[in-house]
Amino acid sequence: MSRSTLRIIIILAALSIAGITATQIYWVRKAFDLKENQFNHDVNASLQEVANRIFEINKTTVPTNSPVEQLSTNYFVVMVNGPVNANVLGVLISSEFEKRNITADYEFGVYDCEEQCMKGASVQSTQQKNLTASVTDLPTWKSDGYYFSVRFTRIEANLISQMGIWGFSSAVMVVVIFFFVYTLFVILRQKKLSEIQKDFINNMTHEFKTPLSTIGISSEVLKDPRIVQAPDRLLNYATIIQNESIRLRHHVERVLQMAKLEKPHSVLKKERLDAHEVIREAVQNSSLHLQEKNATVDLLLNATQTQIIADRLHFTNVIFNLIDNALKYNKNIPHLKIVTANVGSQFLVDVSDNGIGISAENQKKIFHQFYRVPTGNLHDVKGFGLGLNYAKRMVESFKGKISVASKMNEGSSFKIFLPTA
Repeated sequence: MSRSTLRIIIILAALSIAGITATQIYWVRKAFDLKENQFNHDVNASLQEVANRIFEINKTTVPTNSPVEQLSTNYFVVMVNGPVNANVLGVLISSEFEKRNITADYEFGVYDCEEQCMKGASVQSTQQKNLTASVTDLPTWKSDGYYFSVRFTRIEANLISQMGIWGFSSAVMVVVIFFFVYTLFVILRQKKLSEIQKDFINNMTHEFKTPLSTIGISSEVLKDPRIVQAPDRLLNYATIIQNESIRLRHHVERVLQMAKLEKPHSVLKKERLDAHEVIREAVQNSSLHLQEKNATVDLLLNATQTQIIADRLHFTNVIFNLIDNALKYNKNIPHLKIVTANVGSQFLVDVSDNGIGISAENQKKIFHQFYRVPTGNLHDVKGFGLGLNYAKRMVESFKGKISVASKMNEGSSFKIFLPTA
């Protein structure tokens, strides 16, 4: 799948999700408005019946206009033109609300025009809680006459609780969108892994092809019987075959190292080690490669507490990989400095070089598996993108940390902190 096709799919997917979400929000809002209108209608009808019953009790004339007035979303006022007993009012309101299945919590208060004050307030709740009336919080209606007011305390929550099917459909939509986005994420991740795998195979093929070609050519030369008469030439070609064989072995070992780490129960042979001894061993293993590059190595082994708990083979490989990178990513005559020190209870080893450096953007990615710093169309730096990822995973398995500090064209410094034994 090409990038342009994938980009179009992502855009269409984003537009589809946005459209579905907007449509769902629109219809949920519509449904909520309908519920709210129905609720207001039921409350008005209920309070109208309550007012009529009070008119009958007080034997007063029923007004021509509706005695119920809605002052806000959750606040209703009812004119009754006569005194009202709060207990009787509570029973009437509760009875009428029950008839119309109004379950929202509410509080009411009675206004006595003779005493010019609110009194006889009460709170009704569908939940069994000890609630107290808060009449002082009820807004008063600036009008002389007897009236009672009703305020619903949690009307929105009550309306939302009644929108079962819409809540269910919204939940289903969220789940569908989640799996849609997750699927898209998996596709992108698989595409990235596919590209990484392709690059890895291409790099590995090139890495193996070059030394094999060199060994093949050298072998053809050695098959010439006259080569025995030129011992210097014979030694030269034999050395080439040996060096290329070592190079192939190193490539195979790196791939096998990462393959072992992928196993869920890979076992490390951790033991008490002298870190300085291991560092010297890694430098010794790199001597041939150092000579080929005319590189110099300064060993400043200043640490006094050098005992660590680690796997000898893997810790040696970590140091070797850092040295190998310092040689590969260098356009000058390589100069390496390996410094050790004790920082608190930690053993520090710092491997620095005078190489090409690493940009700030790439410093965040160099420890990722298969990642290689892009070099444009240049292919003078070979590798699989495994070395630093391997180093990071090994150091962390030893309960340590690895970090990098680098500037372009000024070199890099890799610091490893390990707990002392």
